[in-house]
Amino acid sequence: MMSSKDRQFSHDPPPSGTAAGGEGSARGSSCRATRGIGMVLWILWRPFGFSRRLLKLESHSITESKSLIPLAWTSLTQTLSKAPGILLLGQRKIFSTMPEIETHERDSELFSPPSDVRGMTKLDRTAFKKTVSIPVLKVRKEVVSKLMRSLKRAALQRPGVKRVIEDPEDKESRLIMLDPYKMFTRDSFEKAELSVLEQLNVSPQISEYNLELTYENFKSEEILRAVLPEGQDVTSGFSRVGHIAHLNLRDHQLPFKHLIGQVMIDKNPGITSAVNKINNIDNTYRNFQMEVLSGEQNMMTKVRENNYTYEFDFSKVYWNPRLSTEHSRITELLKPGDVLFDVFAGVGPFAIPVAKKNCTVFANDLNPESHKWLLHNCKLNKVDQKVKVFNLDGKDFLQGPIKEELMQLLSLSKERKPSVHIVMNLPAKAIEFLSAFKSLLDEQPCSSELLPIVHCYSFSKDANPTEDVRQRAEAVLGISLEACSSVHLVRNVAPNKEMLCITFQIPAAVLYKNRTRNPENCEDPPLKRQRTAEAFSDEKTQIASNT
Repeated sequence: MMSSKDRQFSHDPPPSGTAAGGEGSARGSSCRATRGIGMVLWILWRPFGFSRRLLKLESHSITESKSLIPLAWTSLTQTLSKAPGILLLGQRKIFSTMPEIETHERDSELFSPPSDVRGMTKLDRTAFKKTVSIPVLKVRKEVVSKLMRSLKRAALQRPGVKRVIEDPEDKESRLIMLDPYKMFTRDSFEKAELSVLEQLNVSPQISEYNLELTYENFKSEEILRAVLPEGQDVTSGFSRVGHIAHLNLRDHQLPFKHLIGQVMIDKNPGITSAVNKINNIDNTYRNFQMEVLSGEQNMMTKVRENNYTYEFDFSKVYWNPRLSTEHSRITELLKPGDVLFDVFAGVGPFAIPVAKKNCTVFANDLNPESHKWLLHNCKLNKVDQKVKVFNLDGKDFLQGPIKEELMQLLSLSKERKPSVHIVMNLPAKAIEFLSAFKSLLDEQPCSSELLPIVHCYSFSKDANPTEDVRQRAEAVLGISLEACSSVHLVRNVAPNKEMLCITFQIPAAVLYKNRTRNPENCEDPPLKRQRTAEAFSDEKTQIASNT
């Protein structure tokens, strides 16, 4: 068997006399073979993923006796016959135990459903039957468990397919299914695997077995790729909300929506309902209309996020599982004893974890359903005594309960003042609500160090979303935030659409009446150095690579 060092591709033409005709190659080599001179053989090599190329083998010394040259040639061809995918020039036989097929061809054919399912709109599971040839290793049944631990790399991994089956010709033996993309001949085994086979007295000879695949043995992406029009995007991802798979289908996928929904249910344990969003999020109540594609109609669900439990009717409230990391990020900013005002609280993913840290929380949502489930989830997570819940418009909440609490908190001595955070997670409109902070309080502050910190969320389609969000916040507040704000990229919502969070300490010139305001500069100590466009671009690239 050649080492990896020996397998060097060469674009040079074969030596004179070695053409595709084979016989001239053998004769030319024989005539040139002399003592101390190596014979160079040229063969064709079909590596997977590459076109057919010439491979120059390590030279083999031939003795002076011409009578040994045919013997040497025969010996070499026998050796090469063990190598998969090698075709000797002048020979018509392909020396491999498995069919020689290019990798991309095998990928599209071996584990692809039958071609006649293309265009199917109503799922017919019986149409996905297919028989494929799989490499197998015959072993004695008593050594199977020991051997399987060493053959994890080589063993076949397919949904619903048993990796070990009874040998139909020998009840005392078993057949181990092998990965057809990795295992071709006995030389496909790694050294460690061969060592174990030898210890257990198992022959590394690979045989073929005809395996019947059914609908249960195909992955969801394979099924949808075979059904949807060729070359179009395939939906295999979704947001999971308890037992519900939430999809966002594109126009070309809509004729197949019910089939797609059923496949998502079939291929994802615990999913019993698949829904598709049929309009944009309502900016008032932050919910959206949805269509049940397949499965049960029940939208009452329970989810676990960051070790907290939330229950709600998904059809009537807003919940996004992709914000789990952001909920944790904000929670970690608060310390025990701090105060949180959650202006658009939803069912409590910010409010409840913060309350668990022994913080005081004021949580509000305009949606009556969200308000109901917020109360329920506070009791469910045993923080109902630490969270005051409101059902108000965001502006009324800011100018009512928040104003009253701020007047009391900011009048405390510096030693007793807690850190105050205000979360405004309504990306489509939250920046507009910043106007409610202008001249919100009457009294002059004794210190600007403990003024409230705002975390305001927004979408941006701008080429420089960081600058876009900051400038829009400045326009509403009427003051520069360049020196006292930071912008955090939350997630990529869609192509060229980002969700961001701008964090800043409310300038005293904004918060208090009759305070001299300098529109050019924020007079308070900087909260954090402003994120540059380059830093944002780096973070965006990193997040994109992780999704």
